[in-house]
Amino acid sequence: MGSFELRLEDFSSIDGYDYNNSSEEPGELVGPCTHWTLGSSSVVLVIIYSTVFVFSILGNSLVVYVVHSMKSGRTSTDVYLLNLALADLLFSLTLPFWAVYTHDQWVFGTVMCKLLSGLQEATFYSGILMLACISVDRYLAIVKATQAISKKRHLREAFRAENVPRAVCHENMTADSMERWRLGVRVLHHTVGFFVPLSVMLVCYGLTVATLLRTRSGQKHKAMRVILSVVLAFLACWLPHNLTVLVDTLMRGELLEETCRFRNQVDLALQVTQVLAFLHCAVNPVLYAFIGQRFRNQLLTSLFKHGLISQRNLFAYRTGSVQSQSSRHTSVTL
Repeated sequence: MGSFELRLEDFSSIDGYDYNNSSEEPGELVGPCTHWTLGSSSVVLVIIYSTVFVFSILGNSLVVYVVHSMKSGRTSTDVYLLNLALADLLFSLTLPFWAVYTHDQWVFGTVMCKLLSGLQEATFYSGILMLACISVDRYLAIVKATQAISKKRHLREAFRAENVPRAVCHENMTADSMERWRLGVRVLHHTVGFFVPLSVMLVCYGLTVATLLRTRSGQKHKAMRVILSVVLAFLACWLPHNLTVLVDTLMRGELLEETCRFRNQVDLALQVTQVLAFLHCAVNPVLYAFIGQRFRNQLLTSLFKHGLISQRNLFAYRTGSVQSQSSRHTSVTL
């Protein structure tokens, strides 16, 4: 997938040091290019990553607690969403390390480099496959019910590349044959790890929404509200980065013409869209809290049982509980 990948030619953009003294005209790739720099923006990224880390830990821990506290009525969708929250939790645990890396250099060694890179990619693919499973589950629960009624992955290592005075964390491959192999793996990650599950989701949700539009079941409409919000949030956060990485892959595979100006634009887009992608691990709990009626009810019940709110407050803020509990196909997010 290459979602968390930094390349040798990008290292100058991390600390503001230009390793390529190029005097070529911008837009012409006839020699080494002068790269854009983060400069003081690295401090901003550290603040963003730290904030996302805190909110993700708190929010997803709350989701895990609420789903786990359900003694009965837990649906298959609830289980998927529980695992999605766990994946986001694990993903967020890596953010402090990447915050340090963005501001300085990779100081954690090869073992942590491999572990954290593998953990991030594993949680990302788990998340999108989980969403694909939810789409199939919703399709079977709503569309079919309505009809019935009617890698080996090369991980990174920490090393100090030639002519680069700082330790880095990425795949240590420099030969042409290895570069071709690396490009092939990235293409495989694009297709199997993102676009195939995305296609499954689009087909399933397209058929599901079409079915819902032909029915008058308000409960089934509610059953899709948060799920669709979760999917749209995932696409809004991850699709720009995956498309940018795809452009980068095509350019490195010489299927797109590479110029200094285009190279710098892609590198900048990779950094910006990666920040957007990292924000995603803190988004879902917010959606559940503001849109998910049953999630709020379950949370209030748990707080009441632990003596944190009064019975008066419980009944004042708990809404629609009877109706949301009655449907076999609802989930904790509704």
